[in-house]
Amino acid sequence: MFALAAGATAPHPVEKIRAEQDMDTVGLEELDRIARRAEVVIDRLRERLYAPGTAKRLDLSFNVRTAAEMAGRTEKAIRDAEGDGRLPEPEKNPETGRRLGYSLADVNRMRDVFGTRPWRAEGDPPCVLAVQNFKGGVAKSTLVTHLAQYLALRGYRVCVIDCDSQASSTAMFGLNPDVDVDETEDTLYPFFRHGGPRDLRYALRATYWPGIALIPANLGLYDAEYEFAARMAREQTLVLDRLREGVDSIAGGFDVILLDPPPALGMISLSVLRAATALLVPAPPNNIDFASTAHFLKMMGATLGEIARHGGQRDYSFVKILATKMNDGKSAHVAIKRMMDAVFPQDMLTSILKDSAEIDNATANLGTVYEMTGPGTRTETHKRCRVYLDAVGREVETLIRKTWPSHHGPLRKEGVL
Repeated sequence: MFALAAGATAPHPVEKIRAEQDMDTVGLEELDRIARRAEVVIDRLRERLYAPGTAKRLDLSFNVRTAAEMAGRTEKAIRDAEGDGRLPEPEKNPETGRRLGYSLADVNRMRDVFGTRPWRAEGDPPCVLAVQNFKGGVAKSTLVTHLAQYLALRGYRVCVIDCDSQASSTAMFGLNPDVDVDETEDTLYPFFRHGGPRDLRYALRATYWPGIALIPANLGLYDAEYEFAARMAREQTLVLDRLREGVDSIAGGFDVILLDPPPALGMISLSVLRAATALLVPAPPNNIDFASTAHFLKMMGATLGEIARHGGQRDYSFVKILATKMNDGKSAHVAIKRMMDAVFPQDMLTSILKDSAEIDNATANLGTVYEMTGPGTRTETHKRCRVYLDAVGREVETLIRKTWPSHHGPLRKEGVL
């Protein structure tokens, strides 16, 4: 080692450490540069996915056999109704004269004519279903959007309320959260503010899916967390019931309301738990996600218990756990799924949402498997994915129908009750 020059003093050990750290630190300027680079990537994605002057539309088309199955009548009944004017004649190819197919709106018109809408009766309570887990990356928004579309295909009236400032469900329904959504007018944010609107009708939007309405979200909704905290400190009332009151204000026009909450234990998530009448908990079968789900269930029970002690008791029609992102090729997934079934024998859905390239590919283009069209829908991969999604949808649909007294008779005939 070199000797110190005459009169020089050795640097203090702490100062030496600080000097070494300063060489590798990242300051605000560098963080800003990183954020700007990320914004460039996002802008390019937006240019591709949100082309100016375009709006997302549903291009699904059903042949007469499928339309008859969906409407609950025979092909002959449809043709007879078209012949006597109760239904409009379908569009035909001008060259071949063949029918071009029926849209979902056409099928719903058939259901109206034949009286086969599966809606709840007026005395049945709307199902307010929260897809809830305090951990991100568990397929929460994927589940919300696919469930909404499955139920819409079945003919139900569905509302999706995006309560997450990340706005994944909003984007999946074709809205650019940063451009098409104003947090001061279009989201839940003004409703949560003191002196805000009295009901949620101001925020309801029709979507390109017949039967699905949306209350969108964007990043500005995150500020509602602070508004809530301030109100809880200022007002000695159960502010957490604000969302519940808002849902009640629009529930009469829907059969099912799906809540997509943020992946965190915050004021909005607690409000979702208070507003919901049923819970669906997505849980991938891996060690970290399953542990997080176990913690979520414990925290949820403790939190709801504390709220109940202050006069806010809340019961649910059903609480079910769904294994999501399941990969049968991974032995750990299989083992943990088996353990989940053993630990929660009455609480697990029988169906599972498997890890699927079809879902990933659709989501990458801000779409869903249910709205895919073209040759890709004829592949075995797509068909398998539809089988998994339909199985989840059917099981959840049955749970919902069990909460409606008017459906108990048909469910008995189906051998479900």
